[in-house]
Amino acid sequence: MQQNQSAPIFGTHSYKVTTKSDHRKPVFENVLARNVEPSQPNRAWASDVTYIWTSQGWLYLAVVLDLYSRKVVGWSLSTRLHAKLVYDALLMAIWQRKPGAGLIFHSDRGSQYASRAVRKLIREHKIVGSMSRKGDCWDNAVVESFFGSLKSERLHWRRYLTRSAAYKDIIDYILMFYNPHRLHSYLGYQSPDNFERKAQWAMVA
Repeated sequence: MQQNQSAPIFGTHSYKVTTKSDHRKPVFENVLARNVEPSQPNRAWASDVTYIWTSQGWLYLAVVLDLYSRKVVGWSLSTRLHAKLVYDALLMAIWQRKPGAGLIFHSDRGSQYASRAVRKLIREHKIVGSMSRKGDCWDNAVVESFFGSLKSERLHWRRYLTRSAAYKDIIDYILMFYNPHRLHSYLGYQSPDNFERKAQWAMVA
């Protein structure tokens, strides 16, 4: 029996809170301030968390997008919604992109992003932390748009019997479709990978 079957994954399990901003941890000012059109890669990243229902229970996904190209540069999946989820996604992005000092990392005010471990990682790599004001989701609209694409183009048409099946399918969507092939009107109907590749060629020409 195949693990992915054609059926909506939501239904009675369609809503789960992922942002808990009623905490006493330190938060960053909104440095991004809706400036979601950086002129170069690794100048501004945005991150958020969503959730996926499987027959084995919830699976949480954290992603980091480069706002320059809309490319997913870091991700992490876990059965638990905790600081390590977003820490691992940010760490992957840092390893893959090796950004210089001054990169803006934007998120909501969730307790995971305000955790000591994530703030320490940001400080160690000379990243500028930025968080949306309460009730203001516009700065993270790019990540929300990615989640919308993921759900409408992949998740809504699958029923995952195991978390492992969901994990593999989500990674396949990111690596095999979204980054190399998903066309964006914002990018002149290019994929994130192609947009960055052409920009690199232009800089060395």
